[in-house]
Amino acid sequence: MADPTVPGFGIYVHWPFCAAKCPYCDFNSHVRHNAPDQARFARAFAAEIEHMAAMQPGRTITSVFFGGGTPSLMEPATVETILTAIHTAWPVEDDAEITMEANPSSADAGRFSAYRGAGVNRMSLGVQSLHDAELKRLGRLHNAAEARAAIDLARKTFPRLSFDLIYARPNQTLAGWRAELEEAIALAADHLSLYQLTIEEGTPFFDLHRRGRLIVPNEDHAADLYALTQQITADHGLPAYEISNHAQPGCESRHNLTYWRSGAWAGIGPGAHGRLDMNDGRRATANERHPETWLGLVESQGHGMVTNEPLGTDDAGEEMLLMGLRLVEGLDVPRYEALSGKRLDPERVETLRGYGMVSETSSGRLRATQQGRMVLNSVIAELAA
Repeated sequence: MADPTVPGFGIYVHWPFCAAKCPYCDFNSHVRHNAPDQARFARAFAAEIEHMAAMQPGRTITSVFFGGGTPSLMEPATVETILTAIHTAWPVEDDAEITMEANPSSADAGRFSAYRGAGVNRMSLGVQSLHDAELKRLGRLHNAAEARAAIDLARKTFPRLSFDLIYARPNQTLAGWRAELEEAIALAADHLSLYQLTIEEGTPFFDLHRRGRLIVPNEDHAADLYALTQQITADHGLPAYEISNHAQPGCESRHNLTYWRSGAWAGIGPGAHGRLDMNDGRRATANERHPETWLGLVESQGHGMVTNEPLGTDDAGEEMLLMGLRLVEGLDVPRYEALSGKRLDPERVETLRGYGMVSETSSGRLRATQQGRMVLNSVIAELAA
């Protein structure tokens, strides 16, 4: 396997359909009362993969990630068609990480087994809570018993498993979160993604929050919940390697590390974004968001891209700063300076170090401390100024 600290080349595949839209979600997800024509969509995914391979010839795939939406609504044949197209278009590492997101409500033994047979080797379950009342509040279609059953099934079926929980929910206490998190760790295999609830504009939760009908923890209580999360996960052998992601050493998500280490990836499917390293420099791509419009574009021109533009050194540097400081391993400063064309201001770094917001690793990387990660946007703004 290649050096694990070097960004790989990943493929992100976006399946845009869901059985229901969660009230906190601002992702590109769509509910269809009539099931989409999966065979037609599978052919379009394959066509866009072929087009993207012509733009990025000879790259070796280190990871594939099926996100959404709800990818576990895909028929196994659809997944197999997409993975076959990827293997046809590029060399794929023997130990490439192939992740699929799934909801517990769509989990069943036959489908999980078929996904594994198609080549998926890592499952990421959208559990979100282990309490029925909270799942109902979050608009989830599964209950806690189904979540536990899906976790058990995934552990038996896939070599690697991760699942998500949302915390900093309304009225959540430190004691309540401690108990829920410790139960989650007991159920987990090697990876947990733990996200604080955020109120995103354009969602039903945003409207409820604006009208005072949804009260989330204040900044101090949210900070206490975050600190407790770091302590408990570290004590149980799943330390944070990124602000919201925790893993046993060696079990980090290779695909997400490609993003955070400012690697390159191709975005496939409706609304997918990508970062490609081309002869003329780094480019940002984005696809048409509306699924059926994307489908028509692919069928008429071979791809659904609506954005394909150079990423200037300022933007590339800002992205790398934003992503790299999310990681516990920190920012590769020489690479950042080469990519952005500018040096970090030593005085600003020293000021932040004096306030205990950043530190330097033994390998010379700059990283945010736990205190700094709690106010990361301010730390990044200071360094980018």
